[in-house]
Amino acid sequence: MSMTININGADTPVPADPRVSLLDLLREHLHLSGTKKGCNQGACGACTVLVDGDRRILSCMALAVQYAGHAVTTVEGLAADGALHPLQQAFVEHDGFQCGYCTPGQICSAIGMQAELRRGVPSYVTGDLAAPSIALSHDELRERMSGNLCRCGAYNGIAAAIVEHHGKEAP
Repeated sequence: MSMTININGADTPVPADPRVSLLDLLREHLHLSGTKKGCNQGACGACTVLVDGDRRILSCMALAVQYAGHAVTTVEGLAADGALHPLQQAFVEHDGFQCGYCTPGQICSAIGMQAELRRGVPSYVTGDLAAPSIALSHDELRERMSGNLCRCGAYNGIAAAIVEHHGKEAP
């Protein structure tokens, strides 16, 4: 088992203390401030990050040691060559944020949600569990993003940004 975690493309040693959460490793040890500590109980989604490319997790509920040998992507790791990730750009264009506190978690969660749709992972509101693909309907979007809260109420802009980005993704 590798005793490093690949975070945004760089190998990072697993903390000596096995009680360190992934969120605290990111914020307190690595000084990556994009991932936010909201409720620290897994209820708000502000700490959402991606594991192994497109699996979303709540980093406040994960021990860093659990992700040894895995790749973790935070919002800082989404941009490439100085350009925003297309979903980040869509958030800007659609006013998908106000204070911005929830935005990193919203963006990482949306990327993970889109990967779930591609893999055919059903949600609570998926009508046909045997269907070969799942469309991003109004209800699917809201159900799948329901674990990410926005205190400012920027949900319309968030949804519009996700729909635009999802529509531009290659099938």
